Amino acid sequence: MAQEMRAALFDRVGPPEVIYEGRRPVPDPGDDKVLVRVLASSVNGGELSGRSGDLGLLGSLVMGPFPRAVGLDFAGEVASVGADVRGVAVGERVWGLIRGFGAMAEYVAVPPDRMARMPEGMEPVAAVTIPVATTVVTALRDKARLRPGERLLVRGATGGVGVGGVQLGRAYGAHVTALARAEHLDLARDLGAHEAFDYRTTAPAGLGRFDVVLDTVGTDLRAYRRLLAPGGRMVAVSFDTARPLRSVGYILGSAVFGRRRVRFFSGNPRRDLLEEVARLAEAGDLRPVVDRVFPLSDVAGAHRALEAGGVRGKVVVDVTA
Repeated sequence: MAQEMRAALFDRVGPPEVIYEGRRPVPDPGDDKVLVRVLASSVNGGELSGRSGDLGLLGSLVMGPFPRAVGLDFAGEVASVGADVRGVAVGERVWGLIRGFGAMAEYVAVPPDRMARMPEGMEPVAAVTIPVATTVVTALRDKARLRPGERLLVRGATGGVGVGGVQLGRAYGAHVTALARAEHLDLARDLGAHEAFDYRTTAPAGLGRFDVVLDTVGTDLRAYRRLLAPGGRMVAVSFDTARPLRSVGYILGSAVFGRRRVRFFSGNPRRDLLEEVARLAEAGDLRPVVDRVFPLSDVAGAHRALEAGGVRGKVVVDVTA
């Protein structure tokens, strides 16, 4: 009988209470993967939509049959290495993001090109908040080609992705404007925003023009696209889960109608991106922002906390607890 491990699972779509700490077999890494002992993972917005059923058939296609697993990112240590894998040592502390779901478990089998060395001196519950910044690097550096001196607007500036957008926007030399809750504006400024506004009381039209808009929210894309200056670029890293077809249709249509195209992409972090983010963290350009830490036994509480909104940074699950 295969050895079993603890894992976050759910047997049906529904509220946070459907997710629980269950058991499933420890994955076999085979010859070409690395078995990682997971120390920490975090809750991501896409998992909430998949668990709640908001994504409908799309959620079924992405998450697979029940019982479904959750967890995209991990911070941990190498437990064993496949015979064909080179350059990875047992005991090495690593982080990364997997394709699909299942990282919120005691072990995960990871292709070596989906992981990298964890930054020196960083604890797993803090480190696991940072791999998602690979999305920000791709958005600002590669998709928007953000240049020093340009004006950058970050929507959702104190969420899991947004905190990276503010920090890297500043590191890349942009003038950063942050949109967040009133009670989080201090955090946005502390992370490097030159200006910070409450999105609930500030109309888009009153914000001025921007060279780049980084949208981590996904709603009202039309209103924020209108803020682009000539030659401006908008990158959306989320879409409206309440109206997914309408949201995706608008993004696709923007590539055909008008010069101000909305760029959208699904994160696919390679090893080099994870290494770049580690370098930025070690240089002080990226720091972890942890909202709360939950034990794996209370994974439902972690989902409930993120679903309630108003988080500062990431909700983390300590897989060892």
